[in-house]
Amino acid sequence: MKLLLVDGHYYVYRSFFAIQNLSNSRGEPTNAIFGFTKTLRLMIKHLQPELGAVFWDEGLPEKRMTLQPAYKETRKEMPPPMVPQLDFIQEELTTLLGFKNISLPNTEADDLMGCYALAACKRNIDVVLATNDKDLYQLVGPGVKVYTTAKADLLSPKDAFALLGEPEVTTKWGVPPALIGDVLALSGDAVDNIPSAGLGRKTAAALLREHGGLESLFANIERVKSARTREKLLAGREQIQQNRKMVELDCDTNLPVPIDDLRIKPDYPALIAALEKCEFKSLLQEVRDEAAKVGTVRQTELLL
Repeated sequence: MKLLLVDGHYYVYRSFFAIQNLSNSRGEPTNAIFGFTKTLRLMIKHLQPELGAVFWDEGLPEKRMTLQPAYKETRKEMPPPMVPQLDFIQEELTTLLGFKNISLPNTEADDLMGCYALAACKRNIDVVLATNDKDLYQLVGPGVKVYTTAKADLLSPKDAFALLGEPEVTTKWGVPPALIGDVLALSGDAVDNIPSAGLGRKTAAALLREHGGLESLFANIERVKSARTREKLLAGREQIQQNRKMVELDCDTNLPVPIDDLRIKPDYPALIAALEKCEFKSLLQEVRDEAAKVGTVRQTELLL
């Protein structure tokens, strides 16, 4: 069995900015809807998962806001043309594509994805994380990989996607997945407004490779060769420790939807009707052809 966990907001934003000036005859913007639909369908084609869910941020956790009140405050407001598209994607489209929507109040998507990944691993279900979230790379290991279509991660220009396991993530980050949280604690994360201790990601990774982790690094601070780096570490120690708590995934939440209820089941008639309203010609024909093929297979199965 394979479980696909999708970072919903990431793919909506990526679709919105990647596709420009797409709307239907009524003037309603449809660029994010089109990109999101294509993306999820490609994931199914590439990965052939039996189970899947799309996860959404629904507010910020009190624990992180208490530690750092400025957490994520630098993020820009959602562009107005994206708002109705996001509503449609969350309220209708995701379900029509066959996926469950999963979110909880005051909870971030990456924490919930972590909960599902760990629960699935205990049942020997392979997990694929479709995300660009740095924190989720900490989960990569036996049975857990990250799905990406970023050119920098592809082995060949001919490849359509890549699955990043522990070796690939270690190469990408310069440290194994278990130490990625330590890297972020030292280097910060500008996207989430988590401050840096004055160290870049490569420098942080090099220190951790040499000393084996944050705890060991501070226990042997006198062995850090650069006096300037030692000064930064000692001056920023409290900030670094706080950062480490910020980037640690909270994977203790009970699953709001059981894993067994996540089987992917597209609703083809309703999906086709929704895409007709969006006026997607080529995509609509793809879905119609697929629906006809699935219907033929099911009829054959019934006859057998």
